Amino acid sequence: MALEHYTFPAVFKWEDRGVSIDFPDLPGCFSCAENFRKAVKSAREVLQLHIAGMIMDDEQIPEPTAIENVERAEDDLVALIEIKL
Repeated sequence: MALEHYTFPAVFKWEDRGVSIDFPDLPGCFSCAENFRKAVKSAREVLQLHIAGMIMDDEQIPEPTAIENVERAEDDLVALIEIKL
C-alpha cells in the first residue's frame, strides 16, 4: 500500500503560555505547545490523527487553502504541514 501525502496550512499563534496551532481547513483540528519547535511536532501529530480519523470515518478530505489565502492576524505565522499516511 502506497503512502498518501497530505499538506495543509496551519496557523501558529503566540499566546501567554505558548503556541496554539489551528488548521483552518479542518474544523476541530487544533493543538498547542510550549514553544515553536514543539508546536511544529504537535501540528504534525494532530494533523496525522485528524486525517486518519476522517479516512476511517469515510469523510471527504477538503482541498487545502493556498497559503497566501489563509486568514491570520498580523503576528501569526502560517506554515504548511505535511504528513504521510
